[in-house]
Amino acid sequence: MALYIGVMSGTSLDGLDIALIEQTTAINLIATHYIPMPESLRAELLGLCASGPDEIARSAIAQQNWVKLAAQGINALLEQQQLKPQAIRAIGSHGQTIRHEPARGFTVQIGNPALLTELTGITVVSDFRSRDVAAGGQGAPLVPAFHEALFEESSGNRAVLNVGGFSNLSLIETNKPVAGFDCGPGNVLMDAWIHRQRGENYDRNGRWAASGAVEPKLLAALLSDPFFVTKGPKSTGREVFNLPWLEQHLSRLPSFAAENVQATLLELTALTIVDSLQSAQSNTQELLVCGGGAHNAALMARLASLLPNAKVASTATHGVDPDWVEAMAFAWLAHCCLEGIAANRPSVTGARGLRVLGAIYPN
Repeated sequence: MALYIGVMSGTSLDGLDIALIEQTTAINLIATHYIPMPESLRAELLGLCASGPDEIARSAIAQQNWVKLAAQGINALLEQQQLKPQAIRAIGSHGQTIRHEPARGFTVQIGNPALLTELTGITVVSDFRSRDVAAGGQGAPLVPAFHEALFEESSGNRAVLNVGGFSNLSLIETNKPVAGFDCGPGNVLMDAWIHRQRGENYDRNGRWAASGAVEPKLLAALLSDPFFVTKGPKSTGREVFNLPWLEQHLSRLPSFAAENVQATLLELTALTIVDSLQSAQSNTQELLVCGGGAHNAALMARLASLLPNAKVASTATHGVDPDWVEAMAFAWLAHCCLEGIAANRPSVTGARGLRVLGAIYPN
C-alpha cells in the first residue's frame, strides 16, 4: 500500500483539484481538497497562453504563485487527514499548461516542482508530457491509460469522456489497446463567451445555453475548422480554440443573440464529441463522463440524445466522483513513474513506443 497526491489545474483555470489516493492492487480515492484560483493569478496564467511582453519573468513569478497555492492545498489536505508528509510517497503535479504545440516539438506546463518539494517536504513527480513529445507523440491526452486501469471490464465497449476546457475521449474495447484523443473544445469557448457577455466564469448547468437556439450558419462555420477532420492521434489547446477564434467567425456573419451563440457553442462541443466517438468506436455501449462538463445538464442531455444506443452517465455511477478523476490520474502517474511503469499509450499519442513519464524531484 502507498499513498500519493495528485494536483491538477486544467485549462478552465477555475482552481486546483487535489486528490489523495491509496495505490494497492486497486486505486482508491481517500480524500480531496479544492482551492479556487485567485482572479489575479487566473488572469496572469490566461495571459501567458498567448505571446506578450516579458514572458519569461512573468511565467517564473506566476508559477511561484501557483506552487504556493498548491502547497497550501496539499498541507491543508494532510492536516485534515492527520497525515505527516512522510506518509506520502509522492505528489504527481501536472502544473499549468500555458502552451501545447506538439507539432512544433514542445509543450509547456509551469509549476516549479522544486519549490513544491521544498514547501511540502514530499517528493514531486512532474513534467509528464515531455517524454512522450520527445518520442514523437502528442503528449496528450495522458489520462486514457488511467481510465483503462480504473474502468476496464472483461467485456463490452466503453468510452470515458473528460470535459474540461477541452474534451478528450478514452476508448476501452475488449482485447484491444486503449485508444484516445482530444475531440476539440469542451467548456473553453462557452466559458469565454459567458465571461465576455455576462461576467460569469461558466454557464451553470448549461442554463444560459439552454435558453438559446442553435444558429446553423455559425455552427457550420465553426465546424469547418481543419482540426475536426483530422484523425487521431491529435490534441489541441488554447493555441487553436480561443475567444479571438470565435470572434473571427462571428465577424463574418450576421449578428446573433448572445444566448444563441452560447447554445451553438454547446452544440459544437456535443457534436464534435459524438462525431469523434462514432467514427472511432461506433458500437460504444456506455459513455462515462467526468470533468466539469459532467455537471452541465444541457450538455449531458444533448449527448444522450445524440447517442440513443449508448448509456450516457457520470463516472459517479461507477463510484468515481467526476470532479476528481484527473487529479487521481496524476497521483497514479506519479506511482507509475516511481515504479518504472510506462504510462503513455502510443495508440493514443502516436509516440514511437511506451515510455515512463515524469521527472522526479526527491525530497
